[in-house]
Amino acid sequence: MLGKHNAARLQETIRGVETMTRFALAVLALASGVYTYLGVRGILDGSATFVFFAAIIYSAAVSVAIYAFWSFMLRFVPLVISGTQRAALFVTMAFGCVMIIAMSSWLNAAALAGSAATEQHLAVTLEGYVADLDAAHGNGLAAQSLLPDVQRAAERFSRLAEDERSSGALTGTTGSGSVVQLLTQMAAQMAELGNSISSSRDEVQALFTQGSEHLARMRELVSAPGEVAPRADQFAAEVVELNAVIAALQETGVAPSVKRAAQDLSLGFIAPVADGGDAGLVSRQDQVMGNVRISVESQSAALSQAADEILAEPKVEPRRFTALSSADAVLRYWSDFIPSWAGAISIDLLPVVLVLVLMIVNDAMRRESGSLEMAETMSAAEMLRAMALYRQMAAGPQPSQEELQAAETALTPGTEPTPAERETATDATVTPLESVRKRGDGPSRA
Repeated sequence: MLGKHNAARLQETIRGVETMTRFALAVLALASGVYTYLGVRGILDGSATFVFFAAIIYSAAVSVAIYAFWSFMLRFVPLVISGTQRAALFVTMAFGCVMIIAMSSWLNAAALAGSAATEQHLAVTLEGYVADLDAAHGNGLAAQSLLPDVQRAAERFSRLAEDERSSGALTGTTGSGSVVQLLTQMAAQMAELGNSISSSRDEVQALFTQGSEHLARMRELVSAPGEVAPRADQFAAEVVELNAVIAALQETGVAPSVKRAAQDLSLGFIAPVADGGDAGLVSRQDQVMGNVRISVESQSAALSQAADEILAEPKVEPRRFTALSSADAVLRYWSDFIPSWAGAISIDLLPVVLVLVLMIVNDAMRRESGSLEMAETMSAAEMLRAMALYRQMAAGPQPSQEELQAAETALTPGTEPTPAERETATDATVTPLESVRKRGDGPSRA
């Protein structure tokens, strides 16, 4: 009786929450449709009227589809008891959930986190351009490391020329001659190369300052309040100007010029004719100019090798900025917006919980009301016949106390009843048909 009573209470509870279930399902479908509308509106192109009606139609279709699908699941899954059929319904429900995620949940996530995902894309792009500007600036200043070597070489040639002019340190004869002329020429070339390297530093610094200003404006656009679409357009304009600055920094490097100048020192070396007054001085001048030539060649080789190492550094490849819609940004940076994805999917798939609850409650109700299965399947005619038979049995004479005791003695195990007791017990337990006949049944048969 307790099982029957609990099954009835479960049935009444299911009927009581049916209206609430429909209302909750309708609200969830409507909420999913609203966020789907917001997500679709962000990815459609065209006139405002076209975008509005297209988004409305799509979101309405999504709401109706979600409500119809979960209505079917809520009605059919709890009623099916066969394992194979229930498994087939589960497979169908899983396939429907995948379709709902594909047509609605990712758009809901785009509506919930679309602006934040677009700002994330701008921030990631900004970090890439910061690295590019730093790399281009470093490449532009790399040739500055050659400046001390060039300046030392220029000072050495200039000092030797002065020593030769004042004291004849190289040839033993004071005064200006071919050796002084050659040393002065080499010092002038080294000084000119050093000046070109020094002047490039100011140009590189000016370009780096200009690029830093573009990066500052890009940072402001990333963190500024308001709609993200206009900020993304301004961000793209700043990117174009920054790419021009980075390209200019790539071209400002003087390492190729240093390499060419170093090669000219060796290949373009022209020694003047010795102009000594006697054969000994001419011989000493030729010997000194040969040593100068060897020194220039070694200096040229060192500068060329240093310039090759600078040129071997990888160049900064131009980076392209691709504007993303809110939906594309949510898909690309999905791992950064897992809470938004969870909320968007939960709106669409929460009815799964309702389906499972109804399925469990219906299974429990069937188990507790199993004894009533015959009563639930009995027809009205069978019920009428059973009631008529009960009234016929209740209308007969009731056995006396002695007859009941005799019947109990006869049915007691281990006791052999006498023939008289058997007859008495039989008379007490069997009601003659004649005693239950009613008026109008016709004459009794012998």
